[in-house]
Amino acid sequence: MTFIVTWNIQCGLGCDGVTDLRRIARVVKAVGEADVICMQEVARNDPAIAGGADQAAELQALFPEYESFFGAALDRKDNGKRRREFGNLLLSRLPVLQVFRHLLPRPAHGGIKHMQRQAIEAVVDTPAGALRVVTTHLEYYSASQRAAQVERLRAFQAEAAENEARPPRPAESPYDQVPRPASLVLCGDFNLLPYDAEYQALFQPPLVDAWTFFRQGEAHPPSTGLFDRKQWPLGGHCRDYFAVTADVAQRIAALEIDRSTDASDHQPLRLALRD
Repeated sequence: MTFIVTWNIQCGLGCDGVTDLRRIARVVKAVGEADVICMQEVARNDPAIAGGADQAAELQALFPEYESFFGAALDRKDNGKRRREFGNLLLSRLPVLQVFRHLLPRPAHGGIKHMQRQAIEAVVDTPAGALRVVTTHLEYYSASQRAAQVERLRAFQAEAAENEARPPRPAESPYDQVPRPASLVLCGDFNLLPYDAEYQALFQPPLVDAWTFFRQGEAHPPSTGLFDRKQWPLGGHCRDYFAVTADVAQRIAALEIDRSTDASDHQPLRLALRD
């Protein structure tokens, strides 16, 4: 089996108001075996978050058996010598063949707050062959930006599939060809509700909603707002998903959500794939 966990960890801020990355690590390990761990909302050197800690380095230390890859959506100068960063973290105990860091579109939307968004892609070597794992966190406040970001994620998928179907001529480094298959697991906090237009745009072929495919007839479980009603007065609802290609969907053995933890305002999800 290959196991993938996704979780918006809110920079380790629990519903009790305490920031605790050790608690985040304990929850991830309690969820079950994980070959790839995808985390959204990870900060580095930001004085406004966790006292300016390098959370990517702290999480790497908490998962020493994993290789760590950070994707900064924001990379800004601090008053000191360090960069102030915020983005997504991918941890893998499987061999990582190559990594891509994608900035997502941010079309102008005046009058509201919004921020740059990013997706990090790793090609991991699983027992069943190479697999692309992408994790992202889409814009919350702007529907037009989310729509553009969904379109770009789908364009990345189309590009990967086309390059696999029509590979370039083999050549020496740096033109040597490292596997980048069409087979995809895309996960994260999409800030989409299951009835949103952007949800419908995302989950068109070749992408499949892993939950609806595997748990046919079962509504999406609440992945956000179960415990934090201050940020989420509407209560529990779904914003976090696994999107997979059809070949990966056929390999799903389990898809679960931890409904018990309040270590973040989101809940962790775990996907199991047959090898």
